[in-house]
Amino acid sequence: MLLLNQERVRQTYYAMHTNMTMDFVKKQHEKWCGFNTFKSTVMDVLKRLDNLVDESDPDVDVPNIIHAFQTAERIRLEHPDKEWFQLTGLIHDIGKVMAFYNEPQWAVVGDTFPMGCSWADSIVYRESSFEKNPDTYNPKYSSKYGIYKPNCGLENVIMSWGHDEYLYRLLRHNNASLPEEALYMIRFHSFYPWHAGKDYMHLCNEKDMKMLPWVLEFNKYDLYTKSEEHPDVESLMPYYQNLIDKFVPGVLSW
Repeated sequence: MLLLNQERVRQTYYAMHTNMTMDFVKKQHEKWCGFNTFKSTVMDVLKRLDNLVDESDPDVDVPNIIHAFQTAERIRLEHPDKEWFQLTGLIHDIGKVMAFYNEPQWAVVGDTFPMGCSWADSIVYRESSFEKNPDTYNPKYSSKYGIYKPNCGLENVIMSWGHDEYLYRLLRHNNASLPEEALYMIRFHSFYPWHAGKDYMHLCNEKDMKMLPWVLEFNKYDLYTKSEEHPDVESLMPYYQNLIDKFVPGVLSW
């Protein structure tokens, strides 16, 4: 089973690295950032993830809703006073709902990276996987800084498209009251070349470095909560519904 999972992951990333071009990302912004695909509450979208298994994750074959509650409950155990942090753990992956609207998983899940500059060595499956990506051979995008200025700030970087970027923009659009730390966690939790590989530091500013410890703190729970022990989702829903009502209430535009 492990070998099958690893091959599934490899194929997902090779498809991503072949097709994730600047042009594709811009088209995804046009398609999804009008937030006119559907309307739904956060909890109803979370429940839909009961039917989604992430093809980029070699460690888990359970629905995403289980991982959501595992992450939130671990955060709740260690940060009982930070309701916003607990909710961030619960909702961090709900941008994966795009997979139910004819999006291939390579455009929804997986690690993220900046567009418009050279591919860092720490990108997973970096070796040879970008050979068929036309941006690799575009001189405008292939240098260390590419289209960016030194220390421009990650807020000004165009990231590869996926559930992280979509949910970040959706929460901004729907006026969620989550703090900036939560929005950084959501937008950059899959940006492993930065927070794990220590690449792209030349694009970071003071705010990014101040937020980095929060992203690292979040990833402790995102990575290490995957287990055979499943939380009792039904019994936990009232508690987390109260948090949703506090920070991201009502019907949202998706």
